[in-house]
Amino acid sequence: MTKTHDPKGLVREAYRIEGITAGECRTIFLDWALGLPDGTEAKQAVHALLVAYADQPADHPMTQTLVAALKDAPAPRRRGGRTARLG
Repeated sequence: MTKTHDPKGLVREAYRIEGITAGECRTIFLDWALGLPDGTEAKQAVHALLVAYADQPADHPMTQTLVAALKDAPAPRRRGGRTARLG
């Protein structure tokens, strides 16, 4: 299953790198996400990775990155206009 959702092994390698930082994990995640085949549902693939790597520590930066990827992005707020200039 992991091979299907992580064909380049990027996430697997992130878990193997000792002392990896959250920023490095986000960069690896972005590379992984950009490499998903067309039509792949990203959230389903992330969930599958979390299941596959469930034995990894919850505080590992890659686990935290994957969990964050499942959260919905906040709705964009309009910034600008008269209120922003006067506020």
